[in-house]
Amino acid sequence: MKTRIQLDPVTYNKGLIGGFKQVIEMEGTGALATGLGPTAVGYFVQGWFKFGGYEFVKVNMAKVWGDQGAWDNRFALGSLASGCAEFVADIFLCPLEATRIRQVSDPVMAKLSLPGAASAMMAADGLVPAFYSGFIPILFKQIPYTIAKFVVQDAAQEKIFNSAYGSDRSKISRGTKLAVSLTSGVIAGVAAAIISHPADTLLSKINKAGAGGEGSMFVRLGRIAGELGPAKLCLTGLPARCVMIGSITAGQFGIFDSLLPAMGVEKFHFHEPH
Repeated sequence: MKTRIQLDPVTYNKGLIGGFKQVIEMEGTGALATGLGPTAVGYFVQGWFKFGGYEFVKVNMAKVWGDQGAWDNRFALGSLASGCAEFVADIFLCPLEATRIRQVSDPVMAKLSLPGAASAMMAADGLVPAFYSGFIPILFKQIPYTIAKFVVQDAAQEKIFNSAYGSDRSKISRGTKLAVSLTSGVIAGVAAAIISHPADTLLSKINKAGAGGEGSMFVRLGRIAGELGPAKLCLTGLPARCVMIGSITAGQFGIFDSLLPAMGVEKFHFHEPH
């Protein structure tokens, strides 16, 4: 829904709930699932690299810095680890995100399957124009988004645990840990959505056929940003995105933080040396 609001704010001008009603009235209930395939596949692949990559880079950087150094610089280490993980993840996400946006914005593409839409885009535009026109905006969107997501979630989780239970987490039940993961995930998701929303709006626009006119990616982005203005760039579709990202992020952290103990792995946390 938030992509439709960003791409056509004149039509979808009744907010999140009103937008859902407009889509159902004009196109039927099935239209709400347009682009669901590439969304599901894209964010599964991205999540695999992002969550796993973040833990891998964070743990290894903490080993290099040592306990005290890692604790003193946990914000910087978390930011660097999440940014590196997201860069790799975006290489895999970008083609699927471009396909999703094209399906939402193009009624002909909406009728095709994920492979069918991707093949049609490839045949019409070629590999890079079809799938990587939005790579720079997706980096500007996803890297700040992911840094905020992980760093804010770590900070919120740490604050909740320390305030309510102290620094010893060994005696905290799994149910309590899950509740904290979900709560801190919502906080992180909303923060990440707000920070990355301008780039998300540009990404949605530039993947729409003909948006920004002719020229290089940066020329097109400049035109789109100029046409929208700061307010629309930062606020169009933001409530819908906060709801969506807050919910998704809470679910992601809930699943991730539940899977690790089930596999016999303890999630790494920065801790203050004693």
